[in-house]
Amino acid sequence: MDEIEVKTHTALHIVKGAVVKVLGEKAKWTANVYVSGNHGRLTVKFDRKPTPEEIAEIEKLANEKVKESVPIHVYELPRKEAEKRFGEDMYDLFPVPPEVKVLKVVVIEGWNVNACNKGHTKTTGEVEKIKIKKVRFRKSKKLVEISFDVS
Repeated sequence: MDEIEVKTHTALHIVKGAVVKVLGEKAKWTANVYVSGNHGRLTVKFDRKPTPEEIAEIEKLANEKVKESVPIHVYELPRKEAEKRFGEDMYDLFPVPPEVKVLKVVVIEGWNVNACNKGHTKTTGEVEKIKIKKVRFRKSKKLVEISFDVS
């Protein structure tokens, strides 16, 4: 994973935290993620398309978290210990295979916790800027896709 993809992948965690802050706990389950270069897409389970005001607030909060330049902690723990410490909130809708016995858990304090085996920056500030490009609601599957660029 090259440096820009590490930034973009980190931005997924920042955007996810902002999504949950704005849309609430009902939007905490990630269904899919995608990263290619400086482009990312976060797909979360949700029952409606966010309003333009909610999208603007998600982008604003995400960029405030970037400006704060808070540390990103990555813990490598035995699965049972990680589950005891972080609970179900660290998981997404796509399961971690049962044969995986050690998990990497990415933590942005008070913002986002996710089991994730990708590379991440050391602070949120290294992401620089997040621009939401497109939001799509897939009504039949109750999924919200948020596409963004990192600059």
